[in-house]
Amino acid sequence: RRDRRAMLGRSALLRPSARLQPGGRKCVLSFSRGLAPKKLVGSLDQGTTSTRFILFDEHARSVASHQMEHKQFYPRDGWCEHDPLEIFDNAVECIDAAVAKLADQGYAALDVVAVGITNQRETTVVWDKHTGQPLHNAVVWLDLRTAELAKELSQQGGQDRFRSVTGLPVSTYFSAVKLAWLIRHEPAVAKAIQEDRALFGTVDSWLLWKLTHNGSGGVHATDVTNASRTMLMDLEACEWHAPTCEALGVPVSVLPRIVSSSEVVGRLACTSIRGAPVAGMLGDQHAAMLGQLATERGEAKCTYGTGCFLLLNVGEVVAPSSHGLLSTVCFKLGKDAPTLYALEGGVAIAGRAVHWLRDNLGIISSAKELEQLAREVDSTEGVSFVPAFSGLFAPYWRSDARAVIVGMTLYTTRQHIARAALEAVALQARELLDAMVADSGASLPCLKVDGGMSVNSLLLQMQADAVQVSVVVPREVETTALGAAFAAGLATGVWRDVAQLRGLNPPAREIVPRATKREADAKLDRWKDAVTRSFGLAVQGG
Repeated sequence: RRDRRAMLGRSALLRPSARLQPGGRKCVLSFSRGLAPKKLVGSLDQGTTSTRFILFDEHARSVASHQMEHKQFYPRDGWCEHDPLEIFDNAVECIDAAVAKLADQGYAALDVVAVGITNQRETTVVWDKHTGQPLHNAVVWLDLRTAELAKELSQQGGQDRFRSVTGLPVSTYFSAVKLAWLIRHEPAVAKAIQEDRALFGTVDSWLLWKLTHNGSGGVHATDVTNASRTMLMDLEACEWHAPTCEALGVPVSVLPRIVSSSEVVGRLACTSIRGAPVAGMLGDQHAAMLGQLATERGEAKCTYGTGCFLLLNVGEVVAPSSHGLLSTVCFKLGKDAPTLYALEGGVAIAGRAVHWLRDNLGIISSAKELEQLAREVDSTEGVSFVPAFSGLFAPYWRSDARAVIVGMTLYTTRQHIARAALEAVALQARELLDAMVADSGASLPCLKVDGGMSVNSLLLQMQADAVQVSVVVPREVETTALGAAFAAGLATGVWRDVAQLRGLNPPAREIVPRATKREADAKLDRWKDAVTRSFGLAVQGG
């Protein structure tokens, strides 16, 4: 293995140190030898709408970052695709751009000692292992093209036919159904599988393979959290389940090797930090759990992103659900570490509804404007917005549902609709939390929240009112990226153990409920009535 210092060149050995002129102004950086080593951990956070690379120091503070959006493709109603090559190119550019900013902060590229990857889960990529070219666009997690196939699979053995092994119901949501659809409907994919040229992976696997490709191939692996979202992994054994693969027509040979969430799996073969170890991989919601340090049984978090996802740590034993939730891996922090499990409830549309109001209806011109608009009225005046644009996930699992706005009158304004959109996020999370309490018997003292919409103070107050417990926001709300950095840093000795991580991302604010339980329950009842009106609205074949 080549030494990273040789790869980065002689100049990388010289550590920049900023000197201050009188009056505190920073002058040109000089370079000196012998200073105490600094350690940075990079986090490649690949999401549904954008990719970013954030560099964290040993105190879990962000020192540099870069972010890029990628194009969304909608070839048909209900379909959503991404270009895997665009995602990879953006990842490389984000890494290089963030590293280029380090000198201004007194760091060098050599200070980056590890990289973690976190990703949009379930999104499915198939590529040619000889050419490195995708065989089809990535089929995104919220894509609905597999509705008929999911229905067919459910009719053959019930929607829960694989749940006892994989923890998941048959749904358009999970990677296995998307991969089976590609094998059936895309000749290039079927041919490559027949010729033993095809590799499958979720976005973490795709990026890992491309970033570690050294001319003779890349590392083909995925971690237990992402594998647990395919509907192909035995949840207890953390291995691919051959009978399930066979039932779905998926050859095990195309699947990546399953590793823990925190171990060195390869080294970057490109970018300005070539040679840095990739030492952590987690699906985005699992990374957020680690970033929130929800490492003990009974701890939960809610992430507001494109969707809304609530996870509850249930410890070292798989917890089945009888209330529409998913049994999943929480994370596994090392080869020999115990596997921790979680109950999860997912809502397909949260932040994406805000984009719809902005881009499709023109009700707002920016996401920030939504809160201002919603504050102009005291209530929704009976309006309920059910954003089932891609069907409903937990606890309903209705792929035939479609978005509805109900309860409007001639008095209804865009302010009421804006407020109803925020209220929908909070009420969907309330339903998930109620299901978790019913399944686990847990009584949560608070709800930890994070993600892009956690900067919306009105939403957080609505959330506290809906769930009737305090809502706690951490100092670093981008916990998805932070969690991937924690995993990579634990594997490379930046941090000794989870105990050392505690205190690195303390609470920044707490929002307490203002509404009474009676008021909260009345809103929930009205919401549930509106949800039923969204059922069965999907156009056949659409």
